[in-house]
Amino acid sequence: MNAVHDSMARQGLVRPQDGRMVAGVCAGLGRRFGIDPWIARLLFVLILFVVPGSQILIYPLLWVLMPAEKPEWSPVTPPTTY
Repeated sequence: MNAVHDSMARQGLVRPQDGRMVAGVCAGLGRRFGIDPWIARLLFVLILFVVPGSQILIYPLLWVLMPAEKPEWSPVTPPTTY
């Protein structure tokens, strides 16, 4: 599974931390193809009318396969003393 995540990350297919509605799949697709996330969501819904039910399979599959974007920074927590 890590190989799939690494491959998608190299291609720029990641689920961003910001701009998510549900899982960030459409936001990630929009960012990858250089379009606004709302346009990607609209296209996703329009495809639903062309191929009914396809998104029920595609969205969860992409949710699992697309890695989440790693935060650019991580908060540093002070060491605990006992």
